[in-house]
Amino acid sequence: MRAFEIVLVLLWFLPKMFCTNVDYDHRALVIDGKRRVLISGSIHYPRSTPQMWPDLIQKSKDGGLDVIETYVFWNLHEPVKGQYDFDGRKDLVKFVKAVAEAGLYVHLRIGPYVCAEWNYGGFPLWLHFIPGIKFRTDNEPFKAEMKRFTAKIVDLMKQEKLYASQGGPIILSQIENEYGNIDSHYGSAGKSYINWAAKMATSLDTGVPWVMCQQGDAPDPIINTCNGFYCDQFTPNSNTKPKMWTENWSGWFLSFGGAVPHRPVEIL
Repeated sequence: MRAFEIVLVLLWFLPKMFCTNVDYDHRALVIDGKRRVLISGSIHYPRSTPQMWPDLIQKSKDGGLDVIETYVFWNLHEPVKGQYDFDGRKDLVKFVKAVAEAGLYVHLRIGPYVCAEWNYGGFPLWLHFIPGIKFRTDNEPFKAEMKRFTAKIVDLMKQEKLYASQGGPIILSQIENEYGNIDSHYGSAGKSYINWAAKMATSLDTGVPWVMCQQGDAPDPIINTCNGFYCDQFTPNSNTKPKMWTENWSGWFLSFGGAVPHRPVEIL
């Protein structure tokens, strides 16, 4: 009976035992000294209920995924400045732990601008009314709020020991989101902002790599990744970084009165 109890204890801990070292070279992510080819898929936790999460995650695992990626939605978690909400479908910690229970990794895309066909790109409305603020550029009021929220999420994950460096499932984090699509409009201020965002993120000491998607000039050690329909010709901006595809667009959203987007499965 005692041996049986020990086996049960070991089995209970198995889903929680993840890697402790995540790095990269020019070929791949390197997890505990081994190069890995990982297939990921998105589950945005607030777009379903906590009761649905285990089934969605298990179906993802059964379909061959290794990693679940999700954005973090600032306007849900801080609808009023300084007042945080992580209850119900906004329980990010519970979601990450549910992924861990299934034995999968997590890519936490903090942003905090996330796009995602989400109201205001995930920004809380109160952010708009801060005096002198300009979004997503070298602007001190914006950078102060972005840093505060990003640090809040990172600290929350650290408190729960959810980063791989702590034995948790989070192997990657993302700062900003597809900024390379618009940074030319910001000129030198955009470049300064991206450099600042990279330094700010890495200073939070998560122990796992950070990525920037659609950011061809992502500063080292940030990995620049591809979002798109066709990323087979994509190359990273340094020969020390791996080729990574954050989003494979298998379709597109519908616009009223527009054609139904179609992409044959043969070219996926």
